[in-house]
Amino acid sequence: MTEASSLNRYQDLPRKQGAILLGSILVVALCGIVYELIIGTVSSYLLGNSVYQFSLTIGFFMFAMGVGSYASRFINGNLIQAFVQVEIILALVGGLCSISLFMLFPMAPWFYTVGMFTFISAIGFLVGLEIPLLTRVLSEGSTVRESISGVLSLDYLGALFGSVMFPLLLLPSLGLISSSFAIGLTNAAVALLNVLWLRDHLDAPRRMMGYVLATVALLFSLTLSAGWITAFAQDHLYFDRIVWRKQSQYQTLVVTNTWKTNDVRLYIDGHLQFSEADEYRYHEALVHPVMSWGNPAKNVLVLGGGDGLAIREVLKHPSVERIDLVDLDPAMTDLGRDFAPVVRLNNGSMQASQLHVYNQDAFLFVKETDQRYDRIIIDFPDPHNEALSKLYSVEFYAMVAAILTEDGSLVTQSSSPFFSPHTYWTVSETLKEIFPEVANYQIPIPSFGIWGFNLASRTENQPKTPFPEDLRSLKTKDFEAAKVFAKDLLPQRPVQVNSIFSPVIYQEYALDLAQ
Repeated sequence: MTEASSLNRYQDLPRKQGAILLGSILVVALCGIVYELIIGTVSSYLLGNSVYQFSLTIGFFMFAMGVGSYASRFINGNLIQAFVQVEIILALVGGLCSISLFMLFPMAPWFYTVGMFTFISAIGFLVGLEIPLLTRVLSEGSTVRESISGVLSLDYLGALFGSVMFPLLLLPSLGLISSSFAIGLTNAAVALLNVLWLRDHLDAPRRMMGYVLATVALLFSLTLSAGWITAFAQDHLYFDRIVWRKQSQYQTLVVTNTWKTNDVRLYIDGHLQFSEADEYRYHEALVHPVMSWGNPAKNVLVLGGGDGLAIREVLKHPSVERIDLVDLDPAMTDLGRDFAPVVRLNNGSMQASQLHVYNQDAFLFVKETDQRYDRIIIDFPDPHNEALSKLYSVEFYAMVAAILTEDGSLVTQSSSPFFSPHTYWTVSETLKEIFPEVANYQIPIPSFGIWGFNLASRTENQPKTPFPEDLRSLKTKDFEAAKVFAKDLLPQRPVQVNSIFSPVIYQEYALDLAQ
């Protein structure tokens, strides 16, 4: 059927059927934005640098939508049937995008990149086809002005619903893979609804119903099996057996163990946080130099470190009367308090009477608290995105200095001076903007390589006290050697101060890892 022969085919479309099409616009817009967010989140989770990943995803998605919208002019004949066919294909492609990307990642980086852009282009193209098709159908029963305003208003409203639902509902309750299946099932449900209510406008309603039901059955089965499928996909990302996993509102937490060495490991968004084999080296180096730098500490603030391992080391100092632990994610502090293998590692430190836990944003906590602290221990993830970059900014360190006592000190983990030297020295340069005394040191940790830390104090020439005697790795007499940096641990170009207004550190981090 040509465009001319199909003209006015939908002129007498009943109001209920028109309402079904308008409702479809709302839902397909919701699904489209969620697919976009899923792909961007998966890429950020697996590759890091969320600004880069989301920028690429949004840009190419919008471009593909434009291509799809242009291509829709060449679709003639039964537009409603064409819309149903697009929905079926989109349900399958979008529903399978997340699990496919997770399975492609272990193969090769270029293989994942090709797959990612293929899904972005395919889904964007299909989403771009939908709205023009429905607009053409609805315009036959009303004026062009009314049909376009109605379609676009519902399209934008659906995009709003999708962008709000994904971080608040879909991701924390379903996770990435289940969300992908569920949204694919939603697209299939739209196709089913249109087949049921608009079957008189389809050329082959029975055949279309068969396609739709098969798609619904497949995606419904995948949604029911999502837990097993997610476990299968995650097993391919880790060498060891997964013993605990949780998708929180903020991040994906995975604990692994190996039957050979009983090595418990924690991963956050795919990045290793600690290994039982050598975590003591990291946490002793993080805690004891700052605790021994100055007069005995009574009040201690720990930012990050919800696993309780840094708290374990702080409790080795008998002068400590109060410890405030700030970790954004309740799932992280619950893990440190309740999960037996981690409780064994932290010696039950999360149950200590001195400890007070605050599940809130560290930036806001530091800004709003009226407490003053003798020591502040900063144990954030590496600054691999702009959200973490602000926690390494000169503005943040200025707020931290304001809640330190007059002779107070802080320490921060600062990534590896070997693998990311410009990131490490950017932290040091930023601290020097605020604190009169800054000390840099590094230690070898087998699971991570050479790892760096920065000490800073509000006063110079702080008195030094010996480290506790029962440490497994760190000794007071050996600490001076940790302040010596070989030539290949120094920056090869000038570094800048990191600021909220000029977040250079996550760009340095990306450049360091790319070299």
